[in-house]
Amino acid sequence: MTIRVLLVDDEPLLRMAFSMVLEAQPDMAAVGEAGNGAEAVRLTGIRRPDVVLMDVRMPGMDGIEATERIVAECPEARVLILTTFDLDEYAFAGLRAGASGFLLKNAMPQELLAAIRCVAVGDAVVAPRVTRLLLENFAHRLPAKSEDGGRGDERLDRITVREREVLTQMGRGLSNAEIAETLHLAEATVKTHVSRILGKLELRDRVQAVVLAYETRLVQPG
Repeated sequence: MTIRVLLVDDEPLLRMAFSMVLEAQPDMAAVGEAGNGAEAVRLTGIRRPDVVLMDVRMPGMDGIEATERIVAECPEARVLILTTFDLDEYAFAGLRAGASGFLLKNAMPQELLAAIRCVAVGDAVVAPRVTRLLLENFAHRLPAKSEDGGRGDERLDRITVREREVLTQMGRGLSNAEIAETLHLAEATVKTHVSRILGKLELRDRVQAVVLAYETRLVQPG
């Protein structure tokens, strides 16, 4: 399968460099380039890429708004945010907008290629523990604290009590093996719960599950 990638950056030379790296791979192809968010949204609808490599600081519509629109209008496309610092406000905003991960702009070519392949098959580039650290740093931008620990959020009504327990542990950055040990379950059972949680809550990947756990206050910052 050829992974179709849309390159979004306001610097033509950087788009050219990314394109050269991609075209040298037998399993990848650059299907378009955009210099701003609005063009990225338009081209995503036309070219239907598997992965959108998205810069955040661009004139006009920035990468965060473009990510929100792409996730809403073309949910099959995965967005990989390019950021300068891995724990900055743009990485935080990108994940909340629905990106499947973020990557430093000075990453080595092999890191870029590995990240693209990762999100293309539905995995998240950013480890849940890193996502938790990012959310902790920007906790003041999350919704106000709920008095019922998230139980009033209608999204959580879709999952069972046990699945909510698993989601809480996911939000704390635990791996499947660690969740299994904490909840005294078989690891295979945890994997089944995780799959069902992602499906019922219409989450793209584990990183989005961590974001949701914080937004609904299943996991409290600090």
